[in-house]
Amino acid sequence: MAKIPSSELILNSDHSVYHLNLLPQDLAGTVINVGDPDRVAMVSRFFNKIEVKKQKREFITHTGIYKGRRITVLSTGIGTDNIDIVYNELDALVNIDLEKREIKEQLTSLNLIRIGTSGSLHDHIPVDGLVFSTYGLGLDGLLNFYKLPNDDEETAIISAFRKHYPTHGVLPQSYLTRCSKKLEQYISEGMFKGITASCSGFYAPQGRVLRYELGIPDVINSLQQFDFNGKKVTNFEMETGAMYGLARILGHDCCSANAIVANRVNHSHSIKPEETMNTLIEMVLDRIVAMPE
Repeated sequence: MAKIPSSELILNSDHSVYHLNLLPQDLAGTVINVGDPDRVAMVSRFFNKIEVKKQKREFITHTGIYKGRRITVLSTGIGTDNIDIVYNELDALVNIDLEKREIKEQLTSLNLIRIGTSGSLHDHIPVDGLVFSTYGLGLDGLLNFYKLPNDDEETAIISAFRKHYPTHGVLPQSYLTRCSKKLEQYISEGMFKGITASCSGFYAPQGRVLRYELGIPDVINSLQQFDFNGKKVTNFEMETGAMYGLARILGHDCCSANAIVANRVNHSHSIKPEETMNTLIEMVLDRIVAMPE
């Protein structure tokens, strides 16, 4: 088996992966991803015991025990470019022999669960509501650098979306991937469901106007109006599309649970975002424990 060159898989002197600074034994089989580094401690404070605490750059990792289940919580930072780093290095930790620099014969599938904030695109999804991303829709272009396999349903949805939401000659081609059906079964109960759109910025790419004119003026309306056999774009954020696509390519189960902190239709914003986030964190942790090992 061919070795992976050191220029392609960069390791630290202790053989930890380069950006995350983690060794294989630092990682649990279920990994909660949060964007905000400060949110790692918001999750791990519920742990009965913390075994691992590591940090490099914006990537903070805590691994510990919650009600008998070993869980890792890791901050990704903001945006799909960081997801490219995080998910490739998480996969390397379980599916590449870092000493030999060879892909393992027996591959491991991780449970990758995002807990994050998001903005609603519809009146009926209020601030402080919770949204489970049935599909991740990437508007950022990252997955165009990978060969992303889509099933017939995904192909039909993304084909319809590309006709509805043109590139205007400047935007990257959009992509779409479904969540893990296994994780949906255990995590999604009681949440709104829909397509989560992920883009490459917070302001103009999400249709926000401060002190400039938008190059693409109808982002919000266009996303609101998309409807493919009842499947609608429910919310906006900056990571889920890339997470779902990379998890599909690398063979991991992935889902995204979103706390709605803003409604882009009625221009409201949560006055209790930390309370809503804590509710979501405890809910997801308890549902992870209920999953089979």
